[in-house]
Amino acid sequence: MLVKVNRAATLALLTLALLLGFAPASQAQLGISRPKGQELLDGIVVKVDNQIVLRSDVELLYAQEVARAAGKPMPPDLKCKILQSLVLNKLMLARAEVDSVTVEEKQVNSEVDRRMAYFVQQIGSEKRLEEQYGKSLKSLKEDLRPQIKEQLTQQKMQETITGKVAVTPREVAAYFTRIPKDSLPYFSTEVEVGQIVVPAQVNDKAKQAAIAKLNDIRGQILAGADFATLAKQYSEDPGSAKEGGYLGLFGRGELVPEYEAASMKLEPGQMSPVVQSQFGFHLIQFIERKGNKYSTRHILLKPETGAADISASAKLLTRLRRQILSDSTTFAKAAKDNSTDKQSANNGGLLANRADGSSRLPLDKLDPAIFFTIDTMKVGHITPPMAYRTDEGKDAMRILWLKSNTPPHQANLQDDYQKIAAAALNEKKNKALDEWFAKNRGTVYLEVAPEYAQCKVLDVAER
Repeated sequence: MLVKVNRAATLALLTLALLLGFAPASQAQLGISRPKGQELLDGIVVKVDNQIVLRSDVELLYAQEVARAAGKPMPPDLKCKILQSLVLNKLMLARAEVDSVTVEEKQVNSEVDRRMAYFVQQIGSEKRLEEQYGKSLKSLKEDLRPQIKEQLTQQKMQETITGKVAVTPREVAAYFTRIPKDSLPYFSTEVEVGQIVVPAQVNDKAKQAAIAKLNDIRGQILAGADFATLAKQYSEDPGSAKEGGYLGLFGRGELVPEYEAASMKLEPGQMSPVVQSQFGFHLIQFIERKGNKYSTRHILLKPETGAADISASAKLLTRLRRQILSDSTTFAKAAKDNSTDKQSANNGGLLANRADGSSRLPLDKLDPAIFFTIDTMKVGHITPPMAYRTDEGKDAMRILWLKSNTPPHQANLQDDYQKIAAAALNEKKNKALDEWFAKNRGTVYLEVAPEYAQCKVLDVAER
């Protein structure tokens, strides 16, 4: 999502971007509304063609800025700048609709699942999440989905505008020299950490037990038992179990291929044999077709992993660790060939800093599980295999590698080139966006509520 709350193209604000480290996504960034009892008075404050900006959109981002300021006085025009940023995002959405810029439903579903898994991890459990928001997991996903689709569409539209923008080393150096010496940021200790993740493998005995149980349930349904009732009793899909296994309406390509393929073979009221997917084993009951969409209900069983399955993962990681330490392979190659965490695996096994995309992570911003592990490690050391829980909640093992440890220092080109290059690139992309906004702001219908009439929401010069 293009969120540039303080979009003024000034050196001070661009320098400030260098100071920002990784922070866990907020509720607003995750697209989830506030808990029950904390709702804001809402209403439309801006219309951009068919796109709207709500008062709550502005207030939530304003609350984030206030919290981030930690008591410091806020700029008097902050809400105007927030509104301006939101309007510019809506302008991109409006133009995306005109220019037929779309995102695939599979990508939207994948991002919804990823963010929900992360949020569940932050809250502690699916049950606690549902209790805090007074909604089922399925309802929360439904609330989240349109916002994620908007964000992904904005990202894609922004990529069409700035995708070819690049900076040369000369431009990076020139950008750095424009920063006043007394404004250079001071970086705390930073580390580069690699990981190789190997999930526990479900053994055949556990798989056969799940299949046998589902076949027994299938027999009960064929004998007259109600599918929805048994789904509530047995299904291990918390999002749909409470709804009798009902998943809702989906189009082609929105559900995993195995599930969709089995569903498409059924007529309304029919039930599938046991179907395996990445989520486990399913019984599927087809409900109806509506145009290009179809609805189903299912019963999901997830085979449990055991100590033997974790042991197999640990043995593989122990062997890989030994090979890396003996220089018979590299950590990067071992990660690429074996780690199931594809994001780090494709980055030489290194974890990425979400703030700037580099591999250097502020020590004080690390996940506690990593921090307390590497805090006493020497550079180059690799841990023995350790138990790990993936973002999807799966049991796994992993090894961690401390590649580098950079002490606190004031920003300089040699040690911080990636960060400075990212800031320089961001400045150049902002200029490209400014030119695009100036060119396209007159192509949309804009209506602003009286309370924000003083905000020059499409005035590029004010940014």
